Amino acid sequence: GVMEKLGLGPEVLLRENPRLIYARLTGFGQTGKYAKSAGHDINYLSLSGVLSKLGRKNENPYAPINLLADFAGGGVMCAMGIVIALFERARSGKGQVIDASMVKGVAYLSSFLWKSQHLGLWSQPRGENLLDSGAPFYETYRTSDGKFMAVGALEPQFYKQLIKGLGLNLDELPAQMSFSDWPEMKKKFASVFAQKTQAEWCSIFDSTDACVTPVLSFDDVASHQHNKIRSSFIKNDQGEVSPRPAPVLSRTPAVPSHKRDPFIGEHTVEILLEYGFTKQEIAKLYSDKVIEFKNPKANL
Repeated sequence: GVMEKLGLGPEVLLRENPRLIYARLTGFGQTGKYAKSAGHDINYLSLSGVLSKLGRKNENPYAPINLLADFAGGGVMCAMGIVIALFERARSGKGQVIDASMVKGVAYLSSFLWKSQHLGLWSQPRGENLLDSGAPFYETYRTSDGKFMAVGALEPQFYKQLIKGLGLNLDELPAQMSFSDWPEMKKKFASVFAQKTQAEWCSIFDSTDACVTPVLSFDDVASHQHNKIRSSFIKNDQGEVSPRPAPVLSRTPAVPSHKRDPFIGEHTVEILLEYGFTKQEIAKLYSDKVIEFKNPKANL
């Protein structure tokens, strides 16, 4: 209801321009019990059902920073809604309103969890299943230098290479899918991984199909050979590292900027002047706390 209070709700603006695509990105959505309540990523995750699936055995559910609901279920889903609406407008000539709720977005993002419930992937309690840290061959392990390796050897042919790289004998181990043996197998794998450094394990598993990779820190990720070849990370003119825009399009790839990120409000006046606002109107917007400047005295 915030935009309605400003007289800029979708009903008003769509009357002015029926082709307008109006995206409304919220946590709980435009309607419902929590529509007007404050919330954050962890709250939207909890209401979507996804949070109940995240966490290790005998531990509380945990939220993976704020990537899932805020950015994936919120930002990415909203952007996809805009693209869909643009595509539809090319046919109908009409705009529409996008109700992008983070609860709904992250719930839809988790469709695989719902559709695979009867496949045996999630039949056990949290932290005891194939992909949620229950399996010894889909887990992270600490190395002797305090770093970590990620293991994702799901298929039998990959599992064999994992066992070979660890220096174990497949014939002397329980069957890969012997669920009751998983806790002991995790202990065994952990003790083996703890005997070598991350670099030593990389020299063993690189160029194999064991699905074993280093868990890279932000400090190390840009210098890793694979990421360097792919130019996956870039530096700005102040030496700050960030990911290169993705996905990469063949004809019109994104051209990354190497300039520093703008300060909040740095270009507010410049953009509003471009769109025809007068300096007096801009000053009024600032005094009403509608907009923010980096340095209002220097700009007006």
